[in-house]
Amino acid sequence: MYKLIIGIIKRIKHSLELRKYNRLTIAEYLRKQGAQIGEGCSIVPTRLGTEPYLVKIGNHVTIALGVWFITHDGGTWLFRKEVPDLQAFGPIIIEDNCVIGQNAILFPNIRIGRNSIVGAGSVVITDVPPDTIVMGIPARPFGSVAKYKEKCIERWGVQRPPDV
Repeated sequence: MYKLIIGIIKRIKHSLELRKYNRLTIAEYLRKQGAQIGEGCSIVPTRLGTEPYLVKIGNHVTIALGVWFITHDGGTWLFRKEVPDLQAFGPIIIEDNCVIGQNAILFPNIRIGRNSIVGAGSVVITDVPPDTIVMGIPARPFGSVAKYKEKCIERWGVQRPPDV
């Protein structure tokens, strides 16, 4: 019961701490946790796993609500009898000018290339090439950012309000 209460208190403290920040200032807090974060990022308050020092985020990156940074692979628990101190962990690197969609899960030892988009709810277990849109479980290339840009501009031409 004591451990449960301590856990609840820690979560409340963490929640109160995060309320001091918004999506444009949260990088300051995450840097204090050990993450390397570039300039001009928009990050909805999130947790960076158990090893935030393994997370590197470039410049002009947007990270949506509910994104999980899994830097540690708990699956090694199965082998603890054979190798008691076995650990599996690795960095998560997001290069410049990327968007990570809501509720995406990023696993260890991945690199998301420049100008890429990770779709909402995607599970990224391998590297994402630059200028690529990935989505799904597991995340797979869906298209190029250049084609997406063309579609967005075309749609905006049709949807754009006349007074904008």
